[in-house]
Amino acid sequence: MKQFKQITTRFIIVVSLAAALTSCKKIIDVEPVSNETVNNFYKNYKEVSVALSGCYNGMQEPLINEWQFTELRSDNARQRSVNSTTNTNMELNVLNLYTAGPQHQQIYNYWLATYKNIRNVNYVLRSLGVTYQNNQLVFSTPTADVTEAQRDELVGQALFIRAYHYFNLVRLYGGVFLVTEPLEAAQARKVNRSSINDTYNLITKDLEAAVAKASLRPYTQIVSTDLGRANAWAAKALLAKVYLTLPVPRAADALTLLDDVIANSGYGLESSFARVFAINNEMNKEILFAVRYKAGLVGLGNPMANLFAPASSGDAVINGDGSGFNYPTTSVYNAFTASTTSFSDARRDVTVAVYANSTTPFYVNKFFSKVVVAGDAENDFTVLRFSDVLLMKAEAQGYNGASGTSVGLINQVRARAGAGNFTSGTFTSAFYQYPVTGPDAIASEADFQAALLKERRLEFAFENQRFFDLVRFGQAVTTMQNHYSAEYSAYYSRFRPQIPLATLQANINNNKLLLPIPQREIDTNTEITIPQNPGY
Repeated sequence: MKQFKQITTRFIIVVSLAAALTSCKKIIDVEPVSNETVNNFYKNYKEVSVALSGCYNGMQEPLINEWQFTELRSDNARQRSVNSTTNTNMELNVLNLYTAGPQHQQIYNYWLATYKNIRNVNYVLRSLGVTYQNNQLVFSTPTADVTEAQRDELVGQALFIRAYHYFNLVRLYGGVFLVTEPLEAAQARKVNRSSINDTYNLITKDLEAAVAKASLRPYTQIVSTDLGRANAWAAKALLAKVYLTLPVPRAADALTLLDDVIANSGYGLESSFARVFAINNEMNKEILFAVRYKAGLVGLGNPMANLFAPASSGDAVINGDGSGFNYPTTSVYNAFTASTTSFSDARRDVTVAVYANSTTPFYVNKFFSKVVVAGDAENDFTVLRFSDVLLMKAEAQGYNGASGTSVGLINQVRARAGAGNFTSGTFTSAFYQYPVTGPDAIASEADFQAALLKERRLEFAFENQRFFDLVRFGQAVTTMQNHYSAEYSAYYSRFRPQIPLATLQANINNNKLLLPIPQREIDTNTEITIPQNPGY
């Protein structure tokens, strides 16, 4: 049994709290609190700890939709059905085509689910005496009865979760509403959008504090009941990614954090790529943080296996059939180097599976396991992995020669995926590490950036990173226009009415890299005028 699994996201603790906390952690039911009820405080360590567990579980709900904005809006995924008139497929099509508007229901659902869990975290932080004032975190006397060590433990985790949510929001929507304490509805309607810079300031302050206060135990010393909880190493890795993503990146600061994680955290690469995602090897040494799921009809199962399995496959692939969502593109499948006689990229078959009884055979395999009932898979969803730390270090260092450490870090990740040493012949005929000399060596900064971005695509396909990587590397518009061109005749030309390629390519521009602020937020606020993102 998993020793730590997130629980249903709610607020006020039931009378049975003490009994529920005994033994290994199981599902703990707590009652919901209204936005209007802001006078409820958690009173002691047990109550705050249970509420924090609810915040971990609250990270599941946004993931139901997140792939739609990070994979479907990239060259990794497309729609399986071109001209389906179902509401669900039409909503997905407009995301894939970059024509979604402010009324899009799933854009709003993701927004709402994320802010709901931010609210959960803010209740925890208030009971711990943590507020955000004048662009700084302020630590006052907590209302909950906790020791200083207990407070630090809880604060570090809560700030990590809040920063994680705001980091996703700012990358998807731009400057957003900075809600850092529980608010009554009337107060909330007076909070307007903050700038991108102010949003990143909150994220960095939260993560810097999480680094200082969360557990620094190396991986081998983490007790089983704490596996899955955010620690200082996860906070450092996430903060490094934030530093690399800032409008003005802080690569040197990111590098300091990443070197610390590599040298001192005890985390490392698993022996094989498949072991990273095996359900009998969860929270292994490669996973710094994951959103956790628990099968067994307890309301905590992962729905992705059924969502991503082939549609109309019955029980041939998974019990309860699949929906065919997040359909892998031909280009991502072909990007993995396969050879029948030499080295092949082991990541391909772990990432994408093929269902032979279909004209659209691909489906996401990375978060796939057998289920008894639909939507109840065991697979955790990885957020931060050690391979990400290695590739972020290469990014932070930049190109330092064909034989330099940055190319070496890419090769380290490739070697774990099965890449052999290249000596002679045709480099693309099999899966090799990059050589240090010769015409196939990475010989320039531009070549290095292209190789690094490709490596990140292969390593993290369908982990909701591809779109963010394309934007951070400044390649989103060009990559998507090329993607539309490459798959136009086989796929995009089949839309009816037909969409000219030039029109399709014009849909993607720098404005459309941000999602619109949900129109419902704008229309229902009678207190202030909320600005919409340009282009909508």
